[in-house]
Amino acid sequence: MMKKILFASLLALLLTRAEAQSVPARQNPSRAAQSKTAKPNYLFLAIDDLNDWIGVLGGHPQVKTPNIDRLARRGTLFTNAHTQAPLCNPSRVSLLTGRRPSTTGVYALQPKLRNVAALKDALTLPQALAQGGYRTLGTGKIFHDNLSAAERAREFQRWGDVENYKNLPTQKFVATPDPIKLMDWGAFPATDAEHDDARLTDWAIAQLKTKPQQPFFLAVGLRLPHVPLYAPQPWFDLYPDDKLTMPPVRENDRDDVPEFAWYLHWKLPEPRLSWLRASQQWRPMVRAYLATVSFMDHQVGRLLDALESNGLAENTVVVFWSDHGWHLGEKGISGKNTLWERSTRVPLIFAGPGVAVNARSQRPVELLDLYPTLLELSGLPPQPELEGHSLKPLLKNAQAGRVWPAITTHNQNNHSVRSERWRYIRYADGSEELYDHRRDPNEWTNLARLPRYAKIIAEHRAHLPKMNVPPVPGSAARLLVNEGGVWMWEGKPIRAEEKQP
Repeated sequence: MMKKILFASLLALLLTRAEAQSVPARQNPSRAAQSKTAKPNYLFLAIDDLNDWIGVLGGHPQVKTPNIDRLARRGTLFTNAHTQAPLCNPSRVSLLTGRRPSTTGVYALQPKLRNVAALKDALTLPQALAQGGYRTLGTGKIFHDNLSAAERAREFQRWGDVENYKNLPTQKFVATPDPIKLMDWGAFPATDAEHDDARLTDWAIAQLKTKPQQPFFLAVGLRLPHVPLYAPQPWFDLYPDDKLTMPPVRENDRDDVPEFAWYLHWKLPEPRLSWLRASQQWRPMVRAYLATVSFMDHQVGRLLDALESNGLAENTVVVFWSDHGWHLGEKGISGKNTLWERSTRVPLIFAGPGVAVNARSQRPVELLDLYPTLLELSGLPPQPELEGHSLKPLLKNAQAGRVWPAITTHNQNNHSVRSERWRYIRYADGSEELYDHRRDPNEWTNLARLPRYAKIIAEHRAHLPKMNVPPVPGSAARLLVNEGGVWMWEGKPIRAEEKQP
């Protein structure tokens, strides 16, 4: 009798195990149900001045970004994503409030968000998630680097106050035309651990180790590859100078570009290509940009590893984005502040629960779309004042239809409209540009003057913002305005004879 009981018990145990192995979801029903109903965590990775020089976007043939590339394989890569403004402050204000620069009047580096009357009480993305039950943590450059400790405390429940731009060499490596300290590049500091971005990453990893209250929104604002282009020497060693590939540049590229295009970046601390060549600094700048991109990628890898090692990857959506692109000689300049592809296009990757794996979408999307996307993924109600559109359909199916183009604005009444094939630009003086990205990915040939493209121009012109409010009071730094028929840059009249080559 006892043998029969033991045999029956053993048989039941074996059947139970077999059933559990054949139906994994029944092994832990509560966990399976939780994965379907719980709000996802977010690791929100904000990168500064990163263009398409990452492996999966192919912007530079030698760039080494293994961690960003593995993140893209885990999720959905948007190959046609664009910023709302090619400048830090208006781009971030737009993303975090869900409103276009042409709606808010925030076009320049000043004023900061809460000094704008209409935005004083605006509900920002981290505040909206906090109201929806999220634990919000942040560090680094999420908002523009001009918020006080009290202001940061208003936006995030916990803030990692890591000093920024404090660890600088005693003397600049490069004597640029504008002597500001941040306009510099070279091997510095001696070790990874001494770099500001490594310290930001350390703080964020420490938060992940504590297994923060879930759901959480952890925003990490890495500052590279923003100037100064500093990284320890081993990261420069990845890109030997004698083997360096330079970005493609057409010498007469601006011959068919409206004169007004110069006004958007009239006089900047970022050097012109002419100066970089004359000073033999073009190659060093390109090398430094590549080195800092790879250093930043290493920090991303550390954060992804921390998610895995702390058991948080399964229910965390990673959002990787850059606030705008950066020129490295294209169109004769370095820096941002233009409405061309090199300045407006940004990397954008989502990876995690509910996101298609190893997918690529060529649909035009905007950073403005991040706010409504995270609300929808979190099961929170939409907010009518948001001007972007949720990316959730594209996160499920990267080839899903989408009717909206991507719009970038730099100063009042200057806009770019980017569709899947075309880029249309209209400046405040009425001048225009049109580029066919299927045939001209470098935007070397302006088609706007050719009559046969009138219909395409009209189609894109219809998407220009209907609201174009003036700059808000207190606007300054990178500001272009018209005063009494005279175009003014930084408060001074623009004079053709003063144009920097």
